[in-house]
Amino acid sequence: MGILDRFTTIVKANINELLDHAEDPAKMVDQYLNDLTESLAEVKREAANVIAEEKRCHRKVDENESEIKRMEDLAKRALSAGNEDDARAFLGKKQELTGTHEELKKAYDAAHENADKMRQMHDKLVSDIENLKSRREAIKAKVAVAKTHEKIAGYTSGSERTENLHAAFERMEAKADQMLDSAYAMAELNEKPEGDVTELARRYSSAGNSAAVDEELARMKEEMGL
Repeated sequence: MGILDRFTTIVKANINELLDHAEDPAKMVDQYLNDLTESLAEVKREAANVIAEEKRCHRKVDENESEIKRMEDLAKRALSAGNEDDARAFLGKKQELTGTHEELKKAYDAAHENADKMRQMHDKLVSDIENLKSRREAIKAKVAVAKTHEKIAGYTSGSERTENLHAAFERMEAKADQMLDSAYAMAELNEKPEGDVTELARRYSSAGNSAAVDEELARMKEEMGL
């Protein structure tokens, strides 16, 4: 595949379209910039050869035209000198050179077209490289901001999960409290009530203690003469 075919995609490439379809524009910019820089070096080398070929073909055309004109001038001089045979020979050479001129002109036209394509590719590569260099930092900054937003969104969803977990624990704690209250209530209901005899015994026991205290108090007052 020739150099012109290999770089057809470069001429047709659109940076904005490439970036639109890139998963990571920052990496895409660096990669595309590296590719363009390497391509530019190759295009420069090849362009030099193509342009040199264009100049060589152009020089051949000029030399051919100059030689055609010289043969015509020599034929005229020969006729002026009365040498018709010499004039005929010069004109024959002119006809030969005229036939070659058409082929040389076609070769030059093709070389000129190739040189124009190489110049077009070179100019586009230079323009794209300068464009990418000026936009690279801005693109990377935007990508960094986007990634930061993604992280923040991830943290936000994580905090929401934590809040849901706290709510679940609170519900479990409330249920545990309810179970504990129910257990205490059941235990209280299961306690045996005291009978009438037990209550009466407690009353009389208390009354006995009170009578003893009254007797002790009367004794002390008698001893003190009160």
